[in-house]
Parts: sequence; structure tokens; C-alpha cells
Amino acid sequence: MKLADSAQMKALDAHAIHDLGIPSTLLMRNAAEGLLSAVGRAPSGPIAVLCGSGNNGGDGLCAAAGLLLRGRSVRVFFVSDPARLTPDAREMLRRLEELGGTAERYADAPDADSCVAEASVIIDAMLGTGLNAPLRGGVLAAVQTVNASPAYVIAADMPTGVSADTGEILGDAVRADETVTFSLPKIGQFTEPGCTCCGRITVWDIGIPAEAQDTVSCSVSAVVRDDLSLPARDPLAHKGSFGRDLILAGSIGYTGAPVMAAEAALRSGAGLVYLAVPDPIYSIVAIRCTEAMPHPVPCDDDGVVGWKAKDYLRDMLGACQAALAGPGLGRGYELTSLIELLIRESTIPVVLDADALNAISADPSVLKEAKAPVIITPHPGEFARLGGSTEQGRLAGALAFAREYGCIVVLKGHRTVTALPDGRAFLNTTGGPAMAKGGSGDVLAGMITALLGQGLEPWRAAVTAVWLHGRAGDLCAEALGEYSVTATDLISAIPPAMKSLL
Repeated sequence: MKLADSAQMKALDAHAIHDLGIPSTLLMRNAAEGLLSAVGRAPSGPIAVLCGSGNNGGDGLCAAAGLLLRGRSVRVFFVSDPARLTPDAREMLRRLEELGGTAERYADAPDADSCVAEASVIIDAMLGTGLNAPLRGGVLAAVQTVNASPAYVIAADMPTGVSADTGEILGDAVRADETVTFSLPKIGQFTEPGCTCCGRITVWDIGIPAEAQDTVSCSVSAVVRDDLSLPARDPLAHKGSFGRDLILAGSIGYTGAPVMAAEAALRSGAGLVYLAVPDPIYSIVAIRCTEAMPHPVPCDDDGVVGWKAKDYLRDMLGACQAALAGPGLGRGYELTSLIELLIRESTIPVVLDADALNAISADPSVLKEAKAPVIITPHPGEFARLGGSTEQGRLAGALAFAREYGCIVVLKGHRTVTALPDGRAFLNTTGGPAMAKGGSGDVLAGMITALLGQGLEPWRAAVTAVWLHGRAGDLCAEALGEYSVTATDLISAIPPAMKSLL
């Protein structure tokens, strides 16, 4: 599902009005119908509509007129100067007044705060997608009053205070129960932290033809079920048809990580999984592995996989279709050299997770020397250690790193970001706090590796695995509650998650 930014939406509206001849007031009336539809899902009772002076405010004024026609009790307030109304918004004010309605200055109405506080429904039509500076003055005060109200809050296009382009909260933002967004969903509705302010997102058709919307070239997408599929399996296939995957993982004290990564890979369709672990933990791992094939490799004096494992690594890279390094590997000087060798010499796709990322954090430029696609799966702390910045937001940070180092970045967290070197990015829509447990990342890394080994394009393998991982988390949360889900529970939920894509 493609996501637009504010400039693209402005251009699309202009094209519809000036090139296609669609009256701007008709677009506004259609937008108001979307807001009225949301009101129909909300509790009954008095309604407060807060309007700005732009076209977003015009949407609110038109919706207020529609509410009057439906016999609803509604109060309309301007949070900015009504003298600055756009022509379309002024026309909607005229229609409201023609029906006997009025619009008051919020700052001048002595009971404005109490009206908002006591409303059953609030329509936020203050700023929409046009915001580009922190809230201040009367708008900021109104936002804070809205957030203190127990009312059902409906945002028109974007919650006021959330950047449509980045999801950044500029000073403060309306916490909406529902956002009715027009024509196309916006980037800021699916990125942190703004996505947490949107509530339910309803995409409402305002009458711009689908052919015109299709011309909007969006580099950012939200990943939903309909975007994904898994390849059909050949009935004549055998175990070698679905990938031989190598997992380099584990160290003393971290014996669960390699097992979980391997089991997740197998549950995600891998045909054969080879598990390379340091010699001191081999017997522990071997007892826990039924389907994966563990192999002991040399380690340093601290029990961390060492440089002497290079020959085994090279041999296996020649026999496998995908490789994963990192879960529970620990840290060591020799390990850094081994991971650098893996990056430089591998001719198969490589997933780098956890301690493999820590190993190259002092000099991530080695990623530029990769011969084959590399997917990195950092959590925010690991991303920072790699030199990645989220100062401009997680999406911008992941994209900047992917472009600079030529790798695919899976920046984990709420609304996991998958960023590609070509500038495309995918925002995940599954998963939740139930997955915030140790081992969850190991499961994801194993899933990505399995899909790579089965021949999915690297970006598609990453995006699909992230969605499936989150879907497994959602299924577990439904069955077990958000407190009790473990990483092994996620593995058990991979089959029904995958089945939902077949």
C-alpha cells in the first residue's frame, strides 16, 4: 500500500482540479462525507468541530453543515484567524451559516474549553497535512484541551501536530481515535511516533480517479497482507529445493539464540539448516536440535567463534543458498575478522544480526565491499552503534544508511522499517508489545534467512519475513495475552501466519 507525502498530495489535488476539471468544492464535500461516516461509528451526543483557516478547516466546516442537516448538536470553533480562510473554506462557512450554523473564535468563546471537554465527538480539522512547524498559541492550547477530553476524536486527513511526511510530533499532537485520510494514506500515519496518534485509519475516496492516483510515484509503502504472497511449491520438489541455509550463532551463555534462529528458519520453509556453533556449546545445542544440523567450529579462549572457523565458513558458503550470522555470537577480536571475511567473500545473500552487527560497528564501511546482498537487522541500539542516526526519524535514518552502505536495513521496532539502497522503504503494519522479549530478533533473522534460501528477492524476503514475524506475534497475543508471549511461542505461530498468505 503506497504512502504519499504532503507535496504529492498537493500536486494530486491540483491535477484533479486544474487538469481533470473536478470542482475543488466537490472534493471538499466528498472529504466531509468521510468525516460524517466516521461520526456514524462514534458515540451519540454533542459534537465539537475545531477548524483551521486552510482547506482542512473547510473539510470540517462542510462536515458541520452535514451534521446540522442530520439534526445533530454541533458547535464549530476557529482556532486560527477566520479572516484568513481559503476561498473554498469560506464557501463552506457560507453554507454552514445558510443552514443556521455559526463558527466561533475558540479564543473568544468563554465556554469553548468546557464544550470540547464535554463533547461526545470531536472533529479535528485544524491543520491536516500542511503542518511544517511546531504548534504554538491557540492551536497548541486547543490540542491539549482535545487530548484531555474523553470524547471520540476524529482527525481530518492527519491529526493536528503530526507531520504527514515524517510522523514527527511537532510540539504536541491530537491523539485521535480515528483518522479519515483522503485519497491516499500518508507516510506520517505509519511511522513513529505519529502513527500512535492516528488510531484507526480510514482511507476515503474523495472523487479523484484511480488512474490519477496511480500516477503518484511513492517510494514508501505500508506492508499489508494483500501486498504479499509466498511462491507455490513444486510437487516434485525435494528438501534441497527449498534452500540450504547456514547459521553462524551462539556462544557460552547464549545457547538458545542459535536454536531459535534455526527452528524459525525451518518453520519458515527452509529445506536444510546447518548450524555452526562454537565447540564448547556444541553438545548443548545438539541435544536441542532435532531437524537442524549443528556443527562445532573453533573458537577463541573466551568461547567466541574465532578465526580458525574460516575454512568451515568458506566451504559452507559454497554449499548454501543463504547465510545468517549474529544471534548470540558474543564479542571478540577474531570474530570481527571472521564477519568481515563473510561480508567480503560471500556470493550468497547474508543476514547480519545482533553480535555480527556489533562486530563491524567500529567500521561498517566493510559493508560496501560485499559481493552479494547483505541484510542487516539492527534494533535501535545496534543501529546507533553502527553510526546510524534517527535524529530525522527512523525512516530517514534507515534510508540514509541503506544508501550509504549499499545494504538492506531492517530497523526493528514498532512499525519496523525496511529500507533499500535504491531509496524505497517499507513500513510494517503487524506486531506489537507482546513481542518485546529476548529471542524475538533471533526468530526474525532465521525467518529472513529461510526466505532468502528459497529464492525470494532479498528485499522481498526481508519485507515478507517482517510481516509474518509480526503476524505471528499478533496471533500469540490474541491467544496468550501481551504479557506471556515468548520467542518460542512466536516460532509455533509461524505456520498459521504463513498459511494466511497462501
